Amino acid sequence: MFKNRTDAGIQLAKKLVKFKNENIVVLAIPKGGLPLGAIIAKTLNAPLDVVLTKKIGHPFQKEYAIGAVSLEDIILTEDKAITKSYIDKETARIREKLKEQYDQYYKDRPPESLKDKTIIIVDDGIATGNTLMATIKLVSKQTPTKVIVAIPVAPSTAIHRLENNPDVSKVICLLVPNNFQAVGQFYEEFHQVSSQEAIQLLIEANAPTKSGL
Repeated sequence: MFKNRTDAGIQLAKKLVKFKNENIVVLAIPKGGLPLGAIIAKTLNAPLDVVLTKKIGHPFQKEYAIGAVSLEDIILTEDKAITKSYIDKETARIREKLKEQYDQYYKDRPPESLKDKTIIIVDDGIATGNTLMATIKLVSKQTPTKVIVAIPVAPSTAIHRLENNPDVSKVICLLVPNNFQAVGQFYEEFHQVSSQEAIQLLIEANAPTKSGL
């Protein structure tokens, strides 16, 4: 059990210190991953960025991810005889939302380059892992040196899938409970992170220090 996302971020950061000397970019999944990502980025003295992807839900079960979309690309992880028109319509709708997020998160700077970097993907927990699996494929297309997934809590089925993903170098998960039902059950405090809070965390994490001015 974690007190809150700050507690989870501190615990995860301790497990990631061994990567500190590598060329790292911490990629947080908005919005819940940003409080953890900010702590990890500060601990590792690394830039913090966000994963701007969203899942494509199955037409008859929207929570079930059949793929993911970024502003530049699309990955489909399941072939369920879903029509091209559905995929095209969902992709266009999702990209409108991603463009809004892009404008919010990148007002004053471009996204971090992931090429030849050690990428640490951070979230506050995962359930099925479907969305994350698709996101990893999109990240890997930018040819990082290494992809590490760092999460506080996940079911064993999701961890097994991640560990067997050829695009993932290492999975660090603090808690793999047998009674997993939802991420929030393993936090004493699990408030929804607002867009304003998430954006502020990203800005503060990448602000130049006084010594760097």
